[in-house]
Amino acid sequence: MSDRHISQHFETLAIHAGNTADPLTGAVVPPIYQVSTYKQDGVGGLRGGYEYSRSANPTRTALEENLAALEGGRRGLAFASGLAAEDCLLRTLLTPGDHVVIPNDAYGGTFRLFAKVVSRWGVEWSVADTGDPAAVRAALTPKTKIVWVETPSNPLLGITDIAAVAQVARDAGARLVVDNTFATPYLQQPLSLGADVVVHSLTKYMGGHSDVVGGALITSDPDLGEELAYHQNAMGAVAGPFDSWLVLRGTKTLAVRMDRHSENATKVADMLTRHARVTSVLYPGLPEHPGHEVAAKQMKAFGGMVSFRVAGGEEAAVEVCNRAKVFTLGESLGGVESLIEHPGRMTHASAAGSALEVPADLVRLSVGIENVDDLLEDLQQALG
Repeated sequence: MSDRHISQHFETLAIHAGNTADPLTGAVVPPIYQVSTYKQDGVGGLRGGYEYSRSANPTRTALEENLAALEGGRRGLAFASGLAAEDCLLRTLLTPGDHVVIPNDAYGGTFRLFAKVVSRWGVEWSVADTGDPAAVRAALTPKTKIVWVETPSNPLLGITDIAAVAQVARDAGARLVVDNTFATPYLQQPLSLGADVVVHSLTKYMGGHSDVVGGALITSDPDLGEELAYHQNAMGAVAGPFDSWLVLRGTKTLAVRMDRHSENATKVADMLTRHARVTSVLYPGLPEHPGHEVAAKQMKAFGGMVSFRVAGGEEAAVEVCNRAKVFTLGESLGGVESLIEHPGRMTHASAAGSALEVPADLVRLSVGIENVDDLLEDLQQALG
């Protein structure tokens, strides 16, 4: 982070970090450098260090500087998707025979990456309730290199005490990786709580408009940052310039959007707790949520994701999803529009039959920034 960003507030960083005015024209928005290669001033005479856009691109550089500043890190790296970022991280830190502890309620794509891909080259993994530091400690082995955490988790909105689990991992000589997609750096900054690496699906709240796919890694360790950058270039799953530009546009409004997402989600969760057809509401902002106190300690607000279980089982949950009108039936999350889905049949189908299988009567909401009265009315009619 450059000196001019030190001590600035989040909202200011979101708009200015990485967003240097174009030196040629003075344009206040960084250009989209839609280019693959760069003219050199003699052999090895690079301008600004740019030679080939897989290795570096000015638009991607702007985004990576912005992400590092927002997370309070030293190095940010942008990828073609969240799973591409995860894959790069795992292949940088792990070798055959190593072990990873993953959450018992991880995102289905993350579980699939461990269960179907990483395990094929000799990496072992086991599942733990990361909301319980003692359970994480019990899952560690002498070969554990990574403890993986999502908080809030997807789709059960579980909460992990980042500082406590960071200490458990550190005591074992392992690194703590935190998927901060649901919270975003506006609501939660894992690096300041002891995490070694933060992972994002930039597709979600960071982009914020359901028009881009991307991923990111951020770390405070400059040496690890260099290792990750080497593998990012060697493996090549980088964010393109237009995708980087779209995410950079999205981060500028992250703070105001997350305030509205959180405000609307709180009202939605409150309504659902009082609905006769809802048997359980999973939202860390509710005082009865088992992780509420930890979430209140490490988060600025509780985010825009709400899950709930429906009386009548799986078919009833599917029917609620199909009856929604303002809430769009679709996968993904974090856009300005509200989305509804059935995790068991959609985003988390890959976890079926495993320790991470989600309840069949579960519905997940990504609460958008529409007028909350319209959202409440839509859910009430969908529930019947």
